[in-house]
Amino acid sequence: MENIKLALRGIWSHKLRSVLTMLGIIIGIASIIAIVSTINGTNEQIKQNLIGDGSNAVKVSLYNQDYEMDFGVQEAPQGVRYLTEEVLQKILDLDEVQTLCTYHNRNSYSNIFYRNTSLAGGTLIGSDMNYLEVYNFEVAKGRGFSEGDFENHKKVAIIDEATAENIFPNINPIGQIIEIEEEPFTVIGVMALKNEFKPTINSITDYYTYKTDYTSGTVLIPDACWPVVYGFDEPQFVAVKAVDTDSMTAAANKTAEILNDYYHLDADTLYKGSSILEQAKQIQSLSESTNKQLVWIAAISLLVGGIGVVNIMLVSVNERTGEIGLKKAIGAVKSQILMQFLVEASVLTFIGGILGIGTGVVLSFVIGKVSEVPILISGWSILLSVGVSIVIGLVFGLLPAIKASNLNPIVALQRE
Repeated sequence: MENIKLALRGIWSHKLRSVLTMLGIIIGIASIIAIVSTINGTNEQIKQNLIGDGSNAVKVSLYNQDYEMDFGVQEAPQGVRYLTEEVLQKILDLDEVQTLCTYHNRNSYSNIFYRNTSLAGGTLIGSDMNYLEVYNFEVAKGRGFSEGDFENHKKVAIIDEATAENIFPNINPIGQIIEIEEEPFTVIGVMALKNEFKPTINSITDYYTYKTDYTSGTVLIPDACWPVVYGFDEPQFVAVKAVDTDSMTAAANKTAEILNDYYHLDADTLYKGSSILEQAKQIQSLSESTNKQLVWIAAISLLVGGIGVVNIMLVSVNERTGEIGLKKAIGAVKSQILMQFLVEASVLTFIGGILGIGTGVVLSFVIGKVSEVPILISGWSILLSVGVSIVIGLVFGLLPAIKASNLNPIVALQRE
């Protein structure tokens, strides 16, 4: 504590010199915090742009080699039977999985009509009771599916808002009859996303990166009615809702592993998870590889700041030669002198680090405001900055401290 008091007294007595010495540390740490905050914010925006609605849902589909199978144009593989409750329970028991649903689907090949109006390019899904929950939908009008709809094979349908706009522009769709592959279905509800999200698009590159292949609408029917429409059973797809965003990849991969063990399919036909999070990580890694170079460039100013600390501490040793000689003459040992100057250098860089953190936080928000880039300040970068500033003081203050501790007291007093 006595050494810290002496250090603070010395810094205060040479305020301008101390501030100029700390300037390299302040600029370096502020730059690093601003860059890291921008990297974190950009990565979070990439994740939000791709996952968006916050459902944490990821589908696990049958793939033929590297292509997802579409049973509208492909034959289902032989021996693929319906999933049992035992298999689905194994998936639900995974730590990464919150809930799941099974479904069938047709993309752009469904024959859906309301009178003479066709839902061209629409998607038809034969789902279980959990589809709306997994994909973060709610019933905006009408009602959802009931257990009786599945048990009695009722030909009912839930449509999304895009379908309602396309084939029921000025009509209440509830209670209307639509034809799906020439089979009549009664519309019982209209679904909508609970949290509608639109990605942040700042460039044409962002548009092509985050754009979604939207269909002209989606129609849900009970999976019990799927054979009524298409005349035969088909393999089920599975969608799992992960407990959090970071668990999506693991949830998809472990689900695919359970399904493949259950079916014993050949090597060319396997269940795979289409993890959007993995795509986000790939884009993030490209962003980080560029920005990390900026971190190293900013770190150079820390080196410059460290050299400034060496310089000012050597000056301080020369100025205080008489003080050092007097302390040694009355019994101070080398370790005490060494510790005094090391503490002084560390306090100097610690204060510079604190000022650098404050400057970096302010700079981050200014950059975010001016360039409209999201900012995410991380606690670890602040703690690391404090640690780095202290280490700089210890490392770069070591040479002057050793010089001070090795001074001969007689020579030091004579020089004074």
